[in-house]
Amino acid sequence: MLEPSAHNIIGKVHNTSKYFVVNLLSGNADWLSAQEAETLREGRADEAGGFVERGYLVEREDEERRSREAYLDFLDDRDHDEVQVFFVPWYGCNFACDYCYQHPYGSAPELPSEELLDAFFAYLDEQLAGRRKYLTLFGGEPLLPGEGHRRVIRGFVQRAATRQLELAVVSNGYLLEDYLDELTIAKVRELQVTLDGPQAVHDARRPLAGGGGSFERIVAGVDAALKRDLPVNLRVVLDRENLPSLPALARFAVERGWTASPLFKTQLGRNYELHHCHAKRERLFSRFELYAALFELQQRHPEILAFHRPAYSISRFLFDNDSLPPPLFDSCSGCKTEWAFDHSGRIFSCTATVGKDGEELGRFWPSVERDEDAIADWQDRDVLAIEQCRSCALRLACGGGCASLARNRCGELHAPDCRPIRELLELGMAAYGPQEES
Repeated sequence: MLEPSAHNIIGKVHNTSKYFVVNLLSGNADWLSAQEAETLREGRADEAGGFVERGYLVEREDEERRSREAYLDFLDDRDHDEVQVFFVPWYGCNFACDYCYQHPYGSAPELPSEELLDAFFAYLDEQLAGRRKYLTLFGGEPLLPGEGHRRVIRGFVQRAATRQLELAVVSNGYLLEDYLDELTIAKVRELQVTLDGPQAVHDARRPLAGGGGSFERIVAGVDAALKRDLPVNLRVVLDRENLPSLPALARFAVERGWTASPLFKTQLGRNYELHHCHAKRERLFSRFELYAALFELQQRHPEILAFHRPAYSISRFLFDNDSLPPPLFDSCSGCKTEWAFDHSGRIFSCTATVGKDGEELGRFWPSVERDEDAIADWQDRDVLAIEQCRSCALRLACGGGCASLARNRCGELHAPDCRPIRELLELGMAAYGPQEES
């Protein structure tokens, strides 16, 4: 018997009379009229047109078989995917950002020793032997002033270069220009820095710890990196306070010539609560609220799109590639394609947990210890392991969300961190799809 696919995502394009259907298991997406959308929801095969051929009306057993095959393909691809390895040399920082989630972590009294760095790389050599991988320096702020900090970073990069491991850096960017010689000992994959708006807005949100602005030094660092043909990923952390300044930042980046470089890209981050309550909760967006506000802003200021094209879930991918991405059975990379390590010798699942007491999964120094049960709990989490995800039509686009956020909310990893997939698609179809004639 034919039934509507369990993976149909049917929505109404924002501010239009058009509907759409997206099905990540069949790999198809189509525009629908209101009548077609209703016909498909009800599964009326006699009026279905091409719905069977497109995988929107299915025999349940056949779909379950195809889903199992797609899941096995997903696991196989993930097992051969590249691993991103984060290392935190210290949690100290030279900034006093008013939304920092790491400020309770404190900083180590001593810098990482040569023995600790050797132990870290020895752990990678053994535990991740044969896996493609790259390293990311994280913090705190990894690029701090002082010869001691420089010596640690230089030693880390030299060890990476010896193993021909590519290097990424997540930095506030203040001392980026000063560190370029040390960083380029290895092959640099990406330099991520943050600007939260034009100068006045940014400096108010991300000042130096001792007072003073940081905007001009960061801009100089981006200029210097691009001049040396190093890839730059510019991140903007958004909330209700600084979203209105995004058009001005976009114009600045265009006028600076950054957006013309193939080595320059951008990402928008949402200011949100991670492990503790935010001091200014009233300025935080929910995920959907941010993208709804961003959609309205880009309608008034299309120049934003020269700076950043929002994903709106899988919408941008669909229109850029004229195809859908593969089904996403798991969106959490922790202990699978991501690991994090810190200066105290601890092992963590990812950047969302690194540094948080009680979240460690073992040690790589002074001896190797691994909590295999806890690691397996992370590795087993996916949309088939999360009860609430198994019957959700959005699961192959959502992937179950962030495990760390799910545990913060529910007390366990195998709980969902739900994403507003349908609502984001409704915005994205309006943003990137053909405009409806008036």
